[in-house]
Amino acid sequence: MTYPENTPSVDDMLNMPTGELAQMPVELLAGLQGELDHASKQLKAATARFSAALEVRYATRAAEARRACGKDTGTVRLADGDYTVVADLPKRVDWDQEALAQIARNIADSGEDPAEFIDTKLTVSERKYGALPEAWRKGFEPARTVGSGKASFKLEQAKAP
Repeated sequence: MTYPENTPSVDDMLNMPTGELAQMPVELLAGLQGELDHASKQLKAATARFSAALEVRYATRAAEARRACGKDTGTVRLADGDYTVVADLPKRVDWDQEALAQIARNIADSGEDPAEFIDTKLTVSERKYGALPEAWRKGFEPARTVGSGKASFKLEQAKAP
């Protein structure tokens, strides 16, 4: 898609007062939105490539440093010239939900409180809430708080009739 010639650059926009930006013709706002989308995609791709390059360069040394410390995950520091490379490999733990539910039942059956060992978060999806019978829904209302997220706006060119 092509944008009007006088579409401000991303740098121009960063130096422009918000009120002035808001008063621009919609065609220029749409052009700027396109430039921002393009720049965002480029930055995301460049960041991914840069991260991959750092991984190629340092992953083996970092793994060796972790092994030397007797750990599989975590943060190690590597020297490279005048720089220190902080290499972090976070631990990620996933729990089998069915197995945990059984363990919680076993703990409860033994007379202990599973909440001392297992965190539980109760939630109701909006789809299921909307499908509840009206009388039931009223019972859920005191436990339900509705907020809103951050507003977003996207300009799209109207299609000709």
